[in-house]
Amino acid sequence: MKTRTIETEDAVTLAPADGQVHAAVIWLHGLGADGHDFVPLIPELTLPADARIRFVFPHAPVRPVTLNGGYAMRAWYDIKSLTPAGRDDEDGLQETAARIEAYIARERVLGVPADRILLAGFSQGGAAVLHAGLRHDEALAGILALSCYLPLRAQLADAAAEANRSTPILMCHGRDDTVVALQFGEQSRDVLLAAGYAVEFRQYPMAHSLCPAEIADIAGWLRRRLLT
Repeated sequence: MKTRTIETEDAVTLAPADGQVHAAVIWLHGLGADGHDFVPLIPELTLPADARIRFVFPHAPVRPVTLNGGYAMRAWYDIKSLTPAGRDDEDGLQETAARIEAYIARERVLGVPADRILLAGFSQGGAAVLHAGLRHDEALAGILALSCYLPLRAQLADAAAEANRSTPILMCHGRDDTVVALQFGEQSRDVLLAAGYAVEFRQYPMAHSLCPAEIADIAGWLRRRLLT
């Protein structure tokens, strides 16, 4: 896929070099990174040359993170501890959900229908897209949640939007992850499955990162969601 890079204050965007955009992926980075983090991954997906997908990689705002001694860094929400409760910063998640909604709305204005918009994220970004995507009031193309967990899961039954009850979800996790333990991903998967969501869960022999087998699986899943 031939692309051009657009840098703005709030995001890095890879857009088709010319012609109309048929689909969009809004991809959130992890704690302490920025929107550039996953840009190099796109060529590794080996998408067809004629794919008309816009990839938007937002930058999280800079905020103090309690877990890191209050040090300010790019973060989608605060983390007080590595326990599930310590990760559930409701105000921060709501703020980030509003940001994601704004990116979705921007794509809608640019002519991409909601069911051709896919949310993706790694670690904290993955938790944020699960939170926002399941609450969005139009059916999305899918949710890609990498090395993460479902935040505020006790609220899901009351807060989820009916429109995304059948949205495909791919969760990927490393068996050797010491940042977000595999069990948190598995517990989140189980909560989603019990609620009736279409979750595909894959695990890999890796830490808190990506690996070639996972990248190949992501590429195939994106093709099925956006190119068929």
